[in-house]
Amino acid sequence: MGVTVRIRTALAAVMVLAIAVTIGALLVVDRIGKHLTLRLPKAQACVVDAGSGGEILLDAEQMANAATISAIGLGRHIPQRAITVALATAWQESKLLNLPGGDRDSIGLFQQRPSQGWGTPAQISDPRYAARTFYGELLKVDGWESMRVTDAAQAVQRSAHPEAYEKWADKSEALAKALTGDAIGAVACTVAAEPAKRGPAAADELAAELRLDWGDRTNTVATGDRPGLALPVTDVRAGWQYAHWLVAYAKERGIKRVRFIDREWTAKGGSWSRVTTNSDDSGRVLAEVYGEA
Repeated sequence: MGVTVRIRTALAAVMVLAIAVTIGALLVVDRIGKHLTLRLPKAQACVVDAGSGGEILLDAEQMANAATISAIGLGRHIPQRAITVALATAWQESKLLNLPGGDRDSIGLFQQRPSQGWGTPAQISDPRYAARTFYGELLKVDGWESMRVTDAAQAVQRSAHPEAYEKWADKSEALAKALTGDAIGAVACTVAAEPAKRGPAAADELAAELRLDWGDRTNTVATGDRPGLALPVTDVRAGWQYAHWLVAYAKERGIKRVRFIDREWTAKGGSWSRVTTNSDDSGRVLAEVYGEA
């Protein structure tokens, strides 16, 4: 009898442990300042090819925010190094999430504080405004270009943990290279479900979103029979900047397919593959949204 009880107890313990591990795998625990938050994994998983550094895994919201941070920098002709610093800062401060709150009155991607002159809560809650103001302060720092990532970030943020940004430096550098067009087919996202918004209206909203991030640099044209848009580009690097941005926003904007030169990404497949080159499509990035249901 005693042996039987011990076996049942052991089995029960194993089952409890298995359940705990399963729950832990399904939940993402974020530590932001003194706060712990639990998040369910998002319906879209994004993988960034970091070259010899392996892969970077982000969810849909993180990927879109990273793409916006990069686009705002590129629109201001800011060096890639500054984009790396901005990404590392947002990674440390908010895990690349646009948080409604934080330590004291901190808000948003960079956990900027209205009481410290960063802007109103509504302004700081706008990722584009937050990125622009971060870059503006970074560029005022004398010698930021030659500083370590953590030192440049700290010169802007004045954190109680000045070394904390450095642990994101390598990942941020790889992510910045991908988003600034120095890598080919490096951003790939898998979209689990078809979007609610479709057709020409979805294409119009995508064009508006592009203009918000890229400003006057963006020039879109219709793609013909399939709802979507085309972005003319003058060089390959600019093409991959747009292509990676579009994949990052695929879930949010109902993007079904992105093509540039001889590579194509699809929401269904979630990865880039080689396709036959169409001479009519040379010199532009194509984005197709889902058609009407």
